[in-house]
Amino acid sequence: MTQQKSFHYTFKNNENETNFFVNKTNFYAFNALINNNNNKFSYLYGPRKCGKTYLANIWLKKNNAIEYNNNYELILNSRKNVLIDNLSDYNEEKIFYIVNNCILNKINILITSNNKINEIKFRFDDLSSRLKTFSNLVIDQPNDEMLLTILTKLLVDKQFIINSNDVFEFILRRVERSYKAIYDIVNKLDVLSLEQKRQLTIPLVKEIL
Repeated sequence: MTQQKSFHYTFKNNENETNFFVNKTNFYAFNALINNNNNKFSYLYGPRKCGKTYLANIWLKKNNAIEYNNNYELILNSRKNVLIDNLSDYNEEKIFYIVNNCILNKINILITSNNKINEIKFRFDDLSSRLKTFSNLVIDQPNDEMLLTILTKLLVDKQFIINSNDVFEFILRRVERSYKAIYDIVNKLDVLSLEQKRQLTIPLVKEIL
């Protein structure tokens, strides 16, 4: 089996602020969470695959926080800062009591979600009212710069061999302009290239798009 080569681009996988690509789509959220300590209660939302979890894990480390993972009693008793990643995964009543505990004890809390607060149909109304007092931070849909950066990073991670940079433009001009679409197309290309033992070329991309 021929050993694959990677691009001349290099990316580090460490979850820290120097490895999180910041541009105008996420600058305000990044600055508020990482460079500004004034937001004790933060609600971060944005489309799927936009980097919310990555950014939240940077915040987790910087704030010596504990992540909620159905460890309800531990969270309430620890008095440590709290991360709740992906609000929709958890019981709303328990989240309400965790939020209340953080507010009463002035504990920093970050909650992430794919949706704005007013887009969620809460079963527990008191949780909705509490969250509306939080600082709302958003990661916007990707612009051209972000799409190219994500595409390049994902292709590097898959160790594709690319003989022409034209393939980047070809993909970006045809794929849906969303974070998830970029992830999906790279995964499909990875499967197809491995099955057919082919390099990443425009003809290969045409078989997917």
